Amino acid sequence: MERGAAVKAAEALAASASALVASLRAEESPGSGTADPLRQSADDFLDGLAQVSRIDAQVAAVRIHLAGRYVGAAEALLGPPVSPEEHTAQEMSIVAEVSCALTVSERNGSALLGEAHRLRSVLPLTLAALELGAISWQHARVVVDETLNLDPAAAAALEAHFLDPDDPNPARGCPAGEMTPGRFRAKARTWRERHHPDSIEQRHTKGVADRRVEYCPDRDGMAWISAYLPADQASGIWARTTADARALQGPTEIRTLSQLRADVLAGLLLAADLHTDGTTDGAGELAGAGAGCAGRVPSPKAQVLVTVPVFALMGLTEEPATLDGYGPIPPSMARRLIADGAESFHRVLIDPRDGAPLEIGRTSYRITKALRQWLRLRDAKCPFPGCSNQSLDNDADHVLAWADGGTTGISNLGHPCRRHHRLRHTSAWTPTQPTQNEPPGWNSPAGRHYQSEHPDWEPPHWPEKQPELLSNGVESDLLDCGDPAHQPGQPDGRDFPDDR
Repeated sequence: MERGAAVKAAEALAASASALVASLRAEESPGSGTADPLRQSADDFLDGLAQVSRIDAQVAAVRIHLAGRYVGAAEALLGPPVSPEEHTAQEMSIVAEVSCALTVSERNGSALLGEAHRLRSVLPLTLAALELGAISWQHARVVVDETLNLDPAAAAALEAHFLDPDDPNPARGCPAGEMTPGRFRAKARTWRERHHPDSIEQRHTKGVADRRVEYCPDRDGMAWISAYLPADQASGIWARTTADARALQGPTEIRTLSQLRADVLAGLLLAADLHTDGTTDGAGELAGAGAGCAGRVPSPKAQVLVTVPVFALMGLTEEPATLDGYGPIPPSMARRLIADGAESFHRVLIDPRDGAPLEIGRTSYRITKALRQWLRLRDAKCPFPGCSNQSLDNDADHVLAWADGGTTGISNLGHPCRRHHRLRHTSAWTPTQPTQNEPPGWNSPAGRHYQSEHPDWEPPHWPEKQPELLSNGVESDLLDCGDPAHQPGQPDGRDFPDDR
């Protein structure tokens, strides 16, 4: 992009924004003659917001091009450095110049130049989507972040999976630009973990070595405590504090769930440190102390699903398992959780053909619990667009009400969080019909449809050297097992009878 062309592109975007503002002002003036002016205005405002979002993305693309071009021009003006010290000085000078021009900190200026370099040199599909306004700047930054430390081939594969509709294995569900950046990050991170060229076991070993707790003072007499922990420990802590907090809720409890979680966690940690002899007995003592601080209310058992590829569970492959509410974990962690018989963790095997859930052990639960677990597997989180509320806290909701003839089956149930369950029943937001494999989408009061995400299952890896058991009939057993509830002559086990 020539210097003049870059300036003209920025001016054209500015003109587009000015024209949009002028049209909005004209709309506000009286005299608009439509059959339903209020509805027309509301639709125009939504279209205007969407157009502004596309303009923002295109402005970000122009900024990337300008930043990248400036670096090239500045380096040419400065000439090749003669020493590492001069090279560092030149980089600092360029960063300082850009930061001053944009009125941002040098840290942010340096980050922008790094993102511009990666987008222009390694991530052409992402930059092209940004130029078209198909994704936002936040989405582009997610791709930059999640491809760091990947080789060019792996980075190209990740962006092609999400941004190239002709890719052999395109992402299913919502297009990247129609997801919130936070949800897109979760999808991109999951794909990265599955396809990273380095073994997840190797990366997890390094992560365990880096575990730590951090303390950060904040305003108003408050502070943050954060812990970098193995995923199973962190998920167990979150599930335990949530379960204890929910047990304390009641008509006379004025604290919110978030406040209760914080109080339960503080009680678990501080009460264990207040014994007269100054010692603790480990996890058991912590649990007892926490129960005391929680008013001695019995805690419901948290249920955390661990989805394990069959061959990874057998130790034949090293592909990641999935911890509900977290994402990919090393298979060694999944095998340990299952082998230890942790009561809060429930194994989920997946089909070697397509990655869909095989079974969740229905024989040990009543139908209502099994049905909830199928919902958690299908949806993974609240299906409302952009919501990240994990499945453990969500409600089972009849899409077609039971009173109107709806059935209590997986194809008539949504799994919204409390907030969006309430939204469904107190507003004109309505869910669309789900299927066995896809959660419901949503229709808005403005008449617009928003598609839900669903887990992006992939077929597990088959072992390179297939052991003897696969040639002795075990393969057919694995492929034919399906849903254990589905027996010959019986209705589909995923469409359970009414559980009133």
